[in-house]
Amino acid sequence: MKDYIEVDEWKIIEQGFDPANNKISESIFSLGNGRMGQRANFEETYSGESLQGNYIAGVYYPDKTRVGWWKNGYPEYFAKVLNAANWIGIDILIDEEQLDLAKCEIIDFRRELNMKEGYLKRNFAAKTVGGKIVKVETIRFCSMADDEAGAIKYTITAINFDGVFSITPFIDGDVINKDSNYDEKFWDEVKKETWPTGGYLQMRTKKTGFEVATGMEFRIFLDEGSINPNAETLVKEKYLSAKIELKANKDQPVTIIKYAANLSSQNYEAAKLAESLKETLSGISGKGFDNMLAEQAAAWADKWKHNDIIIEGDAAAQQAIRFNIFQLNQTYTGEDDRLNIGPKGFTGEKYGGSTYWDTEAYCVPFYLSTADQKVTRNLLLYRYKQLGKAIENAKLLGFTGGAALYPMVTMDGTECHNEWEITFEEIHRNGAIAYAIFNYVRYTADDAYLTDYGLEVLVAIARFWSQRVNWSDDKKQYVMLGVTGPNEYENNVNNNWYTSKLATWCMQYTMDAAEKVKVADPAKYAALVSKLNFNEAVETARFRDIIEKMYYPYDEQQQVFLQQDGYLDKEQILVKDLPASDRPINQKWSWDRILRSCYIKQADVLQGIYFFEDQYDIDTIRRNFDFYEPRTVHESSLSPCVHAILAAKLGDEERAYQFYLRTSRLDLDDYNNDTEDGCHITSMAGTWMAVVEGFGGMRVRGGKLSFQPFLPAKWKSFSFHIGFRGALINIKVSKDGVQIKNLSGSETSVLIYNKEQLVKANDELLVEV
Repeated sequence: MKDYIEVDEWKIIEQGFDPANNKISESIFSLGNGRMGQRANFEETYSGESLQGNYIAGVYYPDKTRVGWWKNGYPEYFAKVLNAANWIGIDILIDEEQLDLAKCEIIDFRRELNMKEGYLKRNFAAKTVGGKIVKVETIRFCSMADDEAGAIKYTITAINFDGVFSITPFIDGDVINKDSNYDEKFWDEVKKETWPTGGYLQMRTKKTGFEVATGMEFRIFLDEGSINPNAETLVKEKYLSAKIELKANKDQPVTIIKYAANLSSQNYEAAKLAESLKETLSGISGKGFDNMLAEQAAAWADKWKHNDIIIEGDAAAQQAIRFNIFQLNQTYTGEDDRLNIGPKGFTGEKYGGSTYWDTEAYCVPFYLSTADQKVTRNLLLYRYKQLGKAIENAKLLGFTGGAALYPMVTMDGTECHNEWEITFEEIHRNGAIAYAIFNYVRYTADDAYLTDYGLEVLVAIARFWSQRVNWSDDKKQYVMLGVTGPNEYENNVNNNWYTSKLATWCMQYTMDAAEKVKVADPAKYAALVSKLNFNEAVETARFRDIIEKMYYPYDEQQQVFLQQDGYLDKEQILVKDLPASDRPINQKWSWDRILRSCYIKQADVLQGIYFFEDQYDIDTIRRNFDFYEPRTVHESSLSPCVHAILAAKLGDEERAYQFYLRTSRLDLDDYNNDTEDGCHITSMAGTWMAVVEGFGGMRVRGGKLSFQPFLPAKWKSFSFHIGFRGALINIKVSKDGVQIKNLSGSETSVLIYNKEQLVKANDELLVEV
């Protein structure tokens, strides 16, 4: 665990520079706008440890699989988000000496992420080997108003000398990916062009054929006045730059403003990319840096107005939740149903930038409550549009009749994960997709989604489950063999409780949804039955038989659901009794030892109880929580949030708060020693859930929002906004009670501690505790 980020409610601050923390900071201070993202690499040359990263949404490459052998059903590649052309680069020479913080003496350094207004600011003073001292201030952002653009204001001042600055803004497409095989480079140059104040580079990905045009336009200022310097242009393969030499007078600031844009062939005809890029650069440079920054602040103000969480009395908790919300909003805006959310977002390469089940299980609740419902609808449409490939994927594994198995990892719907115990066996991801449909419809009442899209997906998933089980003559029940649950420290187990529970729930929900659609729109239902060749009587009879006769492992003595058959055969040593030197076990133990242990990577049985808590009484939830949590090492970023929510439900304030801090400050404090390769974006949605569903106790009950809030002892109050079926409300929990503000033009009602409260339009009321 690291402790170098200063606590501030609206800012992430690094005071002083430690090269050992640089890659961590590059992740934490990352910027994005839904279309593009940029790690917090320095603009000037840095020869120390760094992970360069500039990412374009939806652009990927089919990297070679890492597997040294082959099995039927294996994907041919692992789709990976690519490091794209470096647009931030500005080389600085001081009287022919390179400005490089790995080689200079750093006199002062401060890096600041302003989350309120959406920009990254860096200040430093450095002394070169030759003894020249300069002061630098940089501000940059990825524009939320112009979501294919970014801008940089870089000011350098000579402190103890008169001399010459050589300033070279550049675009560099000769980039590598750290997380790839065989040191292969993925881009080919298509064309490039320069002009006196800028230029562009257009490149194409190998195999996938995406084209991206990256361009820059720059302006130079002495003091605050613009000048027209002579620029020396340099071009080479996958690279272009403009070198400007200026007299550096002591205490006179020199500023370069660099406007940049990344345009993709996903959104433009490849032949027109260059033309469109020039128009974009002209538009943003015409606005000017200050106007763009003002637009950025306004765009973020609008976002914070709807999704801020305010915590009084605990600055570290306040900073953490805003950091998580900030990164989520930078990563996904919901404007494009071809895009989704990678576990690292735009902050790093790990997990390939691909889509996992994290989106449906953890991100959907956040976007449902904090954004227009079209945002979540687009997340569901992403999966609907890939249903054909999910059916193809299931067919490769031997399933028939329109059964669908959604990929564990994907960019375009094709499975691209190649570890057999995950690819073939971590099939609970199918259930998460079905649950997201249920969650969306329950929350929005958008029943039309079921009719037009959702039921088709549900039928395909239910067909998969009905074929994936088999009848056990020994048990006289249906069983689910050879699976991996959410706890990936168990592979190839039989009868994982969570997977089996999801399977039967999916089949039941499919039948319920089918009946709902049949009643609401008989003609569309009949057309869908014909399209899917859905033999309702035969197929639903099998669904019901499986639901009725499914086997679930259970321990009578402890009265808990067993994670899988044989779980209690393992040596039951609790996590608290593990030597500290053995933690984290995924970095200290062999895989064989982990698999034979009782230790749980993340919520597994408890994930199912979180999804289906209405089916269990409080004693059942408590028994299972008290049994499994002490065996959980929380070595997945997705683990603490579920435990925080369940602990809150159980009234266990101490553990709920402990798990909240762990999930909210996971990256800021580098809990798992892995932030350097990117932030844990999808688990950040779980942080929001820990506050709203945990401390706020928010649920949807009978078409209404229900709250069972409590106030953590360290907090004076907390408040959050919730959008629900056209209404926007604010809930504030304090020692005085629960304040409800209706920010909408029509009355709304909510349940507070199971009692209905009617709030008039643009009014508020206080429910005393």
